[in-house]
Amino acid sequence: MKHIAVSSFKGGTAKTSTSLNIAASFAKFHKKKVLLIDFDAQANLTTGLGLDPDAQDSLAPVLQGEKDVHEVIINTGIPNLDLIPADTWLERIEVTGNLAANRYSHEKLREILKPLDYDTVIIDTPPSLCWLTESAMIASEYSLVCATPEFYSVKGLQRLGQFMHNISKRHPLQVLGVSLSFWNPRGKSNEAFLGLIDETFPGKVLSTKVRRDIHVSEASIHGKPVFEVAPKCRAAQDYHSLSKELLKRM
Repeated sequence: MKHIAVSSFKGGTAKTSTSLNIAASFAKFHKKKVLLIDFDAQANLTTGLGLDPDAQDSLAPVLQGEKDVHEVIINTGIPNLDLIPADTWLERIEVTGNLAANRYSHEKLREILKPLDYDTVIIDTPPSLCWLTESAMIASEYSLVCATPEFYSVKGLQRLGQFMHNISKRHPLQVLGVSLSFWNPRGKSNEAFLGLIDETFPGKVLSTKVRRDIHVSEASIHGKPVFEVAPKCRAAQDYHSLSKELLKRM
């Protein structure tokens, strides 16, 4: 079972769309049994699959020892793809109840996921360097970094890279790759941005870039992966190609 923490240092990097569509591609085209975990209190991944976060349990009661992890897993209706939703209770969960007094609380998620039976677990983390992000990385062998070809997105990678480096000193965490979204193949500053990213994550920029495509937003409105709404659009092609590249790297 492979665990992938999908991360970024700022919002607007298509992190959640990447998590959703990579997971859907693994399940649909590669026949992998996949578990998606929404580990962000904003619950965008949950709503992106057409679910109401207020009507579902998240990992919060599991982390507090009140429920078993199997009780919060939901079938998405997409073959081979399950979901653990998010809710607002995840916000500041580390200072609540049993976790508040547990000095090793950031290792709890890793233990919770051990008994599960999936080919791949993909964890969508908050766009910040918080307890949830650290817990997800400690529970994972790989991290997929999301960015856009924009100055603030690329600069934020330096802090994220240092954060991940500190975690890797005490936990084996490998950067699977840097995924670029909203890509314009004719962008004038592409080479400069790629150079800056390579300084922080040498050799990790993925060959497949996800081009800007309105169909991704439309698919979220419908609560489905882009493959289910516009299977021939360029984003669907890019996510399919990206998933193949990631599987080769793993």
